[in-house]
Amino acid sequence: MQAADTSLTPYLSTSYYIDFDHPLVSDKAQQLARKHHGELELAKACFEFVRDEIQHSWDFRKNPVTCKASDVLMHRTGYCYAKSHLLAALLRANNIPAGLCYQRLSVSTGGSPYCLHGLNAIYLNNFGWYRVDARGNKPGVSAQFYPPEEKLAFAVKGSLERDLPEIWAAPMPLIVETLEKYSTVKEVYENLPDII
Repeated sequence: MQAADTSLTPYLSTSYYIDFDHPLVSDKAQQLARKHHGELELAKACFEFVRDEIQHSWDFRKNPVTCKASDVLMHRTGYCYAKSHLLAALLRANNIPAGLCYQRLSVSTGGSPYCLHGLNAIYLNNFGWYRVDARGNKPGVSAQFYPPEEKLAFAVKGSLERDLPEIWAAPMPLIVETLEKYSTVKEVYENLPDII
């Protein structure tokens, strides 16, 4: 995978949605850093915290709809996109470059409709960019942290499914628009973002 910008600075920066300067996020990042040492151990701990401790909004039918990393942490819920914002924030707060990635996947078991799925890329010194998916495991979904081998939640299968190659420093505008437009997780599910 190639980053659009050769500099890692954008992938270490705080922003409105990846707000690791928020006290809740910075405190959680420091807490994880106190218990886990070294880049790989800390990156894995951040990933597993978001994957396992933050509930996927649709899996748990849990409101409110969140987008900012601090809101995801505060409410302990988020769609895959929002969970990726929190993971990026926790990693960046610990000086580990992190970006946002997207896949286009079938919403059900194959065929129309399709939607975007959000995940992360982490820059690891020994491996380069490495994708992880903290959406949350469930029967049939087992995302893991085993660099350099990717263990994502979903494999791209159908002819209209694909991995988008970009590593975004900030969330895709369409994602933010969707998460901010709808007030319930049901409304988001009925209007999941997609690109052709």
